[in-house]
Amino acid sequence: MNHLQKKVNYTFALSVVGLLFFVIGFALGINGLLIPYLQKAFSLSSAESYLVLTSTFGAFVLFGYPAGILIKHIGYKKSMVTAFLFFAIGLYLFIPSAKNESFVLFLIASFISGVGNTVLQAAVNPYVTICGPIESATRRISIMGILNKSGWAVAPVFLALFMDLSQSTVQLSEMYLPFYIIAGVFVLLGIFTYIVPLPEIAAAGEDETQMDSAESAEIVKFVAGKKNVFQFPHLLLGVLLLFLYVGVETITLATPVDFANTTGLNNPQIYPAYTVVAQVLGYLLGAILIPKAISQHRALIFCAASGVVFSLLAVLVPVHIAIYFVALMGFSNSLIWGPVWPLAISYLGKYTKSGASLLVTAIVGGAVLPLVFGWLKDFLGDIQQAYWICVPFYIYVLYYAFRGYKTGLKEILNNKMK
Repeated sequence: MNHLQKKVNYTFALSVVGLLFFVIGFALGINGLLIPYLQKAFSLSSAESYLVLTSTFGAFVLFGYPAGILIKHIGYKKSMVTAFLFFAIGLYLFIPSAKNESFVLFLIASFISGVGNTVLQAAVNPYVTICGPIESATRRISIMGILNKSGWAVAPVFLALFMDLSQSTVQLSEMYLPFYIIAGVFVLLGIFTYIVPLPEIAAAGEDETQMDSAESAEIVKFVAGKKNVFQFPHLLLGVLLLFLYVGVETITLATPVDFANTTGLNNPQIYPAYTVVAQVLGYLLGAILIPKAISQHRALIFCAASGVVFSLLAVLVPVHIAIYFVALMGFSNSLIWGPVWPLAISYLGKYTKSGASLLVTAIVGGAVLPLVFGWLKDFLGDIQQAYWICVPFYIYVLYYAFRGYKTGLKEILNNKMK
């Protein structure tokens, strides 16, 4: 048993981090919700309107790896505080963007918010993963996922207090007050995070001065022959998986309103909630069943297989039914992020923080795949057929669940079985 698996009460720390996951979902929900309205306000094509998500997630490319360096030097807690500072600045800049009717400034504001998101994701995800037994990491991440998607769901409810979201167009001036409030809340959350006690933790084998288990010693020995984090194939395959995952997840959450509007379905604003409900249901099952009733590995296989089925049906059945299969992909997505994190950062030792930052960099998939989706929609002239982009992703998850996560680990896995 390593020092992370001893009987330590992390309840308070995880409660604080849960609040941060809620905030991440809320911020991303705001961005996704604005897309169709910005498209009308600035007369943009579908692909151009999705540049809002591209600018937000694009920050992960430039700041994903530096975020890991930052965390290594100042720790998890101060990095979280730094993230809130970027969030507050970015969200505040939405106000002059609206006043000046500047789409470019909207993109800059989204990018700065994305920097905050990058740093926060790089801190909270590995923190939750190693804050307890690795076998139950998915259970903890599932609970965080519930809070994250709750934040996403609350975003339109909050904006609806100030803006009439039932209209196809809104006045940009209606954005002033809600974004003043949001920016202020993020400043307060930064102060709160700075004040509360959050313990600094390390993964097995990460601190080479603490050899308190055979596992830690074995990992240190395994990692000794590595020169950098790019020499772990199982991690790099996990990075690719999360790149595709975040892209597909963003598509299923951000496009239902567009799907409903384009195909003439009534009450388009309700459909993103169906995806959220399906995903939260999956998180709840993960929190309840993992690891006692089902392992996080088997949950990953099940979700990947169901994703293949749902994504195929989303493009093959009539549109009024297909939109519900888009929502069901939310269920398939629910237990993918959680299991992949412990699989991908296992056995990294002193490279754990660097590996985690690479996984966070993969979140740029949320910028790339929705942009490709928008291009496919314009090119094909059929938004339903654009959902073909989701099918190969779930097939790749199946590959990773069966073989990919073991790539490059033959030596240490064989030693572990002895």
